[in-house]
Amino acid sequence: EPSLMKNILTCCFWNGGVFLASILGFNYILLPIVQNVIQFIFGETVYDGVVWLWIYQILSWTFNTLWVLPLFVVSKIVNCFWFQDIADQAYKTTRGRPRALPFSTMVADTCFSVLLHLIFLIQSMLASLIPIQGIGTFIGLLHMSLLSSSYAFEYRWFNMGWEVHQRVACVEKNWPYYFGFGLPLALCTLMVSSQLVSGCVFSLLFPLFIISANEAELRQSNVFSPFTLKLFTPSAKLTNSIFCFLTNPRAP
Repeated sequence: EPSLMKNILTCCFWNGGVFLASILGFNYILLPIVQNVIQFIFGETVYDGVVWLWIYQILSWTFNTLWVLPLFVVSKIVNCFWFQDIADQAYKTTRGRPRALPFSTMVADTCFSVLLHLIFLIQSMLASLIPIQGIGTFIGLLHMSLLSSSYAFEYRWFNMGWEVHQRVACVEKNWPYYFGFGLPLALCTLMVSSQLVSGCVFSLLFPLFIISANEAELRQSNVFSPFTLKLFTPSAKLTNSIFCFLTNPRAP
């Protein structure tokens, strides 16, 4: 579909060609050039380090405040629309019209899903702190891979009319499949030390995972896993408790 391809290319150009390229260009091209110019002017003196420190702080603050921060906010907003448009167009192309849900159900489902993913992200960060060499890292990677898969399949499941508990059960039941599906995206983002660059890489690759999730043929059986791995269950229970507290507060 031309419109689908246009949205994918636009999303990739914005996140990779504009946001990511500007960050890399500033850190690996502009700053080294300025540093070399300062060294050429002052030579190897104490003034070299002092002047470079001041200029580095001024340039970094200016770049981050006037460019990175506004662009980051804009990217978060436009990416939400682009991701949704890409998912809807891909779903309509291969599976027909998405299932319509009441507006109140859509809002409640979206809020619950966002909070669930946020709590699960915190859970993954805590799990990665397990003080056993290799174990904490692997468990953290397992969490992030499942979370990446959940992000990608969320659009398809929502268009199919699946409720949150169905999505959670599907991931936990077939966790080896979803672990393998989300592993490349998790590795690409976790290998980058900068959170901003990691976010750019995620936004650059995520449309491809949305398309892949929409095209995937899932067999609803336990063929993928010898057992159910209930990693999402603690976060889901906590999310449910928070929603129950917010929607049905106890009377004083």
